[in-house]
Amino acid sequence: MFQDKTILLGITGGIAAYKMASLASAIGKTDGNCEVIMTKNATEFISPLTFETLTGNKCYTDTFDRDFSWDVKHISLAKKADVILIAPATANVIAKLAHGIADDMLTTTVLAATCHKIVAPAMNTNMYLNPITQDNIAKLKAYGFEVIEPAEGLLACGDEGLGKMPEPEILMGYLEKAMGRTKDLEGKKVMITAGATRESLDPVRFITNHSSGKMGFALAKEAMMRGADVTLVKAFTTAKAPDFVHVVDVKDAEDMFREVTARSEEMDIIIKAAAVADYTPETYSDNKIKKKEGDMSIPLKRTQDILKYLGEHKKEGQFICGFSMETENMEENSAAKLEKKNADMIVANNLKESGSGFGTDTNRVTFITKEGIEPQDILSKEMVAKTLFDRIIEITK
Repeated sequence: MFQDKTILLGITGGIAAYKMASLASAIGKTDGNCEVIMTKNATEFISPLTFETLTGNKCYTDTFDRDFSWDVKHISLAKKADVILIAPATANVIAKLAHGIADDMLTTTVLAATCHKIVAPAMNTNMYLNPITQDNIAKLKAYGFEVIEPAEGLLACGDEGLGKMPEPEILMGYLEKAMGRTKDLEGKKVMITAGATRESLDPVRFITNHSSGKMGFALAKEAMMRGADVTLVKAFTTAKAPDFVHVVDVKDAEDMFREVTARSEEMDIIIKAAAVADYTPETYSDNKIKKKEGDMSIPLKRTQDILKYLGEHKKEGQFICGFSMETENMEENSAAKLEKKNADMIVANNLKESGSGFGTDTNRVTFITKEGIEPQDILSKEMVAKTLFDRIIEITK
């Protein structure tokens, strides 16, 4: 994720400073390098030794510290950093950064840095909502800083409202979004479907399938990390949807068809990964459900074929990809779908194969295009998503 990357954490004097130890620890478990600068006030809340232990690097607190090999440290750190995250960011530090004041190690380094900068404000609600602070935040945004909106809840001072620093896992998500991938999908609009539709039998019962949404969510996250504007149309799922994507919730096949087709014209890439029913029960009524002894006969109607519709209405330059889950004759059946539905790619997998299919964390897929059949090794669903987008970008160059 962060291979050969340096994340610089700037920690200022707020009570949430102690939470940054968890973030430093999480970064330390990746292949990235974590450097930490603390303001003097931050050291009142948590010791620099904590961060030195977690990162394996010296924690910097003093611009004029002499305990290191010679270089101009605030300049060398500024050049070394691939991203800077300032969290918690107090009203005082935000004001300094907005006006170019560089009077300590952190603000001097930030002023000298040209990398992407992220700021997570954390303070009392009234301080955060003060027009002066809001004006300073607006200035930072205008200067290219990414500003994370604070969470709402009970604050350390006892007040309740906006001003809480988001949890470390959310901050980690911002770091992943900023530098987890090359932004080779920047400017592209991508739509992905995920999950299992539920087709109602009556007001109580429904027909569904075992799709968890994991594969679709991995695709949505990968596209987001590559810089795409992602719309995720999801039916029922058991997995957690990724952050930083626009989520559209649907219930059944008809809902999904309506939401997907309404947005399809503006999309550059569409991947149908949802497990959508081919048939749905007709509207419930006593005369349409015939009960027999120990049996129930339910009239069915065919649902609209989303992938076929997308293929028939494909605009110039648009890439359409569908998933094909088979139990036999996988390659032949999937190649037929590619042709019949006018798709650009079918991602096929065999539900009977170990490590593939619903609910697993891995998948073994085969990419089928007009150029040929490309079997893939068994991979995590995250790596399947990465490999798939690598291939799509290669095809669409």
